[in-house]
Amino acid sequence: MPRKLLYLVSEDWYFLSHRLPMARAAKKAGYEVHVATRIVDGGRQIQSEDFILHPLDWHRGSINPLKVATTVTTVRSLYRRLRPDIAHHVAFAPAVIGSIAALGLPIAKLNALAGLGFVFTSSKAKARLLRPLASRLLSFLFTRPRTVVLVQNLDDKALMTRLGIAESRIALISGSGVDVEHLTPLPEPDAPFTVGFVGRLLYDKGVETLVQAQEILTKRGVKVRCLLAGTPDASNPATISEKTLRRWQGHANLTLLGHVEDIRTVWAQSHVAVLPSRREGLPKSLLEAAACGRALIASDVPGCREIARPDVTGLLVPPDDPAALADAIERLMKDHALRLRLGAAARQTVVAEFSSGDVGAQIVRLYAQMLADSPAPQLVVNETAS
Repeated sequence: MPRKLLYLVSEDWYFLSHRLPMARAAKKAGYEVHVATRIVDGGRQIQSEDFILHPLDWHRGSINPLKVATTVTTVRSLYRRLRPDIAHHVAFAPAVIGSIAALGLPIAKLNALAGLGFVFTSSKAKARLLRPLASRLLSFLFTRPRTVVLVQNLDDKALMTRLGIAESRIALISGSGVDVEHLTPLPEPDAPFTVGFVGRLLYDKGVETLVQAQEILTKRGVKVRCLLAGTPDASNPATISEKTLRRWQGHANLTLLGHVEDIRTVWAQSHVAVLPSRREGLPKSLLEAAACGRALIASDVPGCREIARPDVTGLLVPPDDPAALADAIERLMKDHALRLRLGAAARQTVVAEFSSGDVGAQIVRLYAQMLADSPAPQLVVNETAS
């Protein structure tokens, strides 16, 4: 009988955008792949991959104890009925929910942290209040038997170590894989000079910092077009309000694209990719932009600096510093040769280190070692990059 692998994910779109290459690799390796998630509009696509779908009534972002308890009970019931060999918990909330639900059950658990979420990245009072509790909870859950923590960068690995998790139980795989055959180098667009942002419209992603940087450039007399691709996330306390977005729509040379089906259309219109985030796991938007041959500008924070390597693939700026971001944008705007050199190196880096084929092979190897109950492999990619 094939081994059962269950992905626990809060949203169907997140599974499709961030874990599909891993799931495909697992199925190709012989696993029976199950996906438990809230269905928005991705159910048919998940099933078309020949994965077994388990719809959940998920309340992402809620810390209401009753709702959390209901979700835990539902997931535990699924685990007891399905009896998966491995439960792959995708991102912070599913890692917590899934780990609680699996307590006492004979399941190998992979807690994959794609960044550390609002609680660890935000400076809001709510996040600061919850952070000590979340740290203690993770320390308890992630040190249970047959548990491995999967991180995407060395900074998050170090944080897990500080929480008391043994290094032998921490695996590092950089990203979820980029289809470098689909995302190929694109020619630069015509003027005006354009920067592109792709991601959820959150303050923690640095969207406001980018808008402020464009305002600074406008005051300098430097015309820069800015594309924002993405939507707000109502379940995240750091989401940008519709009122603010409507105000931004009135800015000259600022375009809100909303959800974009084919991300290549954004990078085809952009000269550089920008992500002034406060913290990331390993940002897929930058990896995809790099695959398309775009130079990168990002915050000098965990995750971003794994791919935006100073004067190699891009430029790094301090987080929450619109003036520094404006300077970096203007530098690449005026230096065509540098822009092309960084973009070409970014493409080469993604092909060499972050392709979906390489990441798929690494995750399948990790699953095999988990089933053998051996220590997690030290799958460190780009260790020298940090």
